[in-house]
Amino acid sequence: MRHPVVIAATTLSVACYFALFWGFEGLRILGSPVYGLDDFWRSRPVYWIARWGGVDGQNLHNLAALFGIVKLAVAGLCIAHLVDCIRNGGHVRSNPATFELALLLVVALSMVTVAPAVWQHDPTLIRTCVVNLVLASLAAALGVLEPPTLHMPVVQNSVATVPMHRSALDEPASARVTPAV
Repeated sequence: MRHPVVIAATTLSVACYFALFWGFEGLRILGSPVYGLDDFWRSRPVYWIARWGGVDGQNLHNLAALFGIVKLAVAGLCIAHLVDCIRNGGHVRSNPATFELALLLVVALSMVTVAPAVWQHDPTLIRTCVVNLVLASLAAALGVLEPPTLHMPVVQNSVATVPMHRSALDEPASARVTPAV
């Protein structure tokens, strides 16, 4: 890639977006006494999944809390990724697996959330889910396109010094193999 700084900046921007917005949303859901079910617009997917799955009562609250926990987990993974990048000077992503897991959770939750939005013909909720899916797919694609030097430490010496231990298998010329009859 010709512009690794642009790729890293875009990936970090997406991580900041999910850390901030999904973190506040997760805290809002888990901080509410009814786990965010009082905000009907944001909790429509929870109601739709509950209606579709036959969930009611306390299990509806548990389902809403699960949405909040997943959003808070995504924010936590994005924050861990940002801290890891800052700790490494912004140049090296030593562990891209945390951010990839966060993106996987974003895609999964957005796909679950977009189904009720499409079913109910709600363009605002569809737009929100599409923005999350586009940002997650953009960050995942840029993570694949990133040069490998951003993922692994640079090797200073191209010659590896490995101790050589000789065994009988290393000397094929000295031992003649005859077929057993």
